[in-house]
Order: sequence, then structure tokens, then C-alpha cells
Amino acid sequence: FAGYISQVLKNYTDHACDGEYVSLRCPHRTTISIQSSFYGRIVPSHQLCPSRYPHSYAPLIKEDVACSVGTSLQKMLDECQDRRSCQFLVNSRLFGTDPCPGTGKYLLVWYKCRPNEYKSKVACEDDKLRLSCKKSMVIAIYSAIFGRTQGGSLECPYQNLGMPMIECQSATALQLMIKRCHGKRSCSIYASTYEFGDPCYPGIQKHLNVIYTCDNTPLLLPVDETEPPGLSSSSSSMEPVGVGTEMALLSNILAAYAFITENPERAALYFVSGVCIGLVLTLLALVLRVSCRTD
Repeated sequence: FAGYISQVLKNYTDHACDGEYVSLRCPHRTTISIQSSFYGRIVPSHQLCPSRYPHSYAPLIKEDVACSVGTSLQKMLDECQDRRSCQFLVNSRLFGTDPCPGTGKYLLVWYKCRPNEYKSKVACEDDKLRLSCKKSMVIAIYSAIFGRTQGGSLECPYQNLGMPMIECQSATALQLMIKRCHGKRSCSIYASTYEFGDPCYPGIQKHLNVIYTCDNTPLLLPVDETEPPGLSSSSSSMEPVGVGTEMALLSNILAAYAFITENPERAALYFVSGVCIGLVLTLLALVLRVSCRTD
């Protein structure tokens, strides 16, 4: 489960130069969610995507390092949003008018992998937020925001008390929600500055917005083997690094502790049953040993 969470929460970054293929791919049961995109050039070619012109012609070509296309985000949304994987050739024709002809450009993409099925819950400031999943399923937090967003919240309307509408968010909301609810069947937390700190100016009303999914898959499922081999090989470098043994062990300990605290009677019953079974097996082994010696 820890490995699955790490892949879902990971912020992916990919890039491709002009004339190269860009390949985005997400794990099983998740889809691509484009966060941001850039097409153009803002660094010299010797730092990223070297020029294809011979070195002898390089001094004669003036490179534009303040070149960008405003349609790159919309293009990425059209090509890849809500898909399991996507691949296409990068060139200036895809993004409309070339803003800097003669300058080699590149595409940068930032994206996340969003679960196919997810839920959203909102709690106003000082209210308690409760998350729960069905039996045999556990919580997987996708995103968490505590503060005030530009669009506000329908559940917690903004009351104008003479304060300007300023967006402010806690930088630790996601980490705290993972710590509280990671791998549990249910959890609760107050949407308060005591828990999350106060990222806004005094007097600004805040709310907690959490997007999560309920998952019964303990480990990340293997990717489909029916996809084109070219896409699989090109995206292998985008696979996130697996979680270490310590992280997996910690996750299991937290899950066991959460189960014991939420189900003390059942945990005690399992413990007593285990002890009884151990005693019975020990007695049977002793009887067999004595009978074998007698024979």
C-alpha cells in the first residue's frame, strides 16, 4: 500500500526536445492529471536540448531564451488529461504560431496520477472532518488543502468582513492528512489552525478540502502488457523509485496500530485465539514425541 500511495502522490515531470516523443504514463487504476506545461525556451541550448546546428554555425545564430507559447497547457490537456497514457511528437506546429523561428524549443510537463474513483470532503474552519471507507478498504489521500482558495468553497462561503479575497494555503496540509489517515479505514481531524497552523492573515475564514479514494489493493498492480512496447520502454525512466523497506515496515506498523485502537475487542480475541492455537499445537507435538519414544 505504501508503494501504491507513493506512486499516486508523486509529482511527475517529463520533457522532450523538438523532434522527440514525449510519453506520459500512470499506474494501474489511475489517470493523468496535468498540473502545468511549458513549450519554448528560457535556458541556453547548452543547458537543455542542444542545438542541432553544427558548432561552426552556432555563433551565427542568435538564440532566443525568452520564448514561450501560451497554448501549451491547453494542448497537453487535450492530448493527455484523464488518460492512462499518452505519447506524441513534439514540434512547433502542434502549438500554433511559432514565437521564435530558428530557435530549438522543448516541452516541459508537470502532472500527477489521479485515482479513477475518488471522493471529496470539505470542512469549514473549526469543524471536524471525518473520512471513512467500507470494510476491507483503506483510505488513500490524493490531495489536501487548508486555507482559502481563490474560488472559495460552496460549503463554506466567504463572508466579506472588509478583508480582501486573498488565496492562502497551508504547506503541510497534505503531509498531515497522510500521517493521520494513511492506510486507515476511518479517521477524523479538526479543520483548525491548531492542527494546520494559520497560513492566512488574521480574520480570514479558512476551510479544509480533502480528496481521497478507498482502496483494497495492498500493492501496486502490474501495468498492462497490452500497450505498445515503444511506450513502455520510453516511460521506464518515469517509474518512481520504490519505497524502502523501512517505509513499508512503518506503514504496516501504523496500519496494525490503527486496527488495534479502533477494534480493541477483536484484537484481544485474535491474540487469545493465537495463544490457544499455539498451546494446542505444542501439546500435540509433545504427545507425538512421547509416543514415538515409547515405540
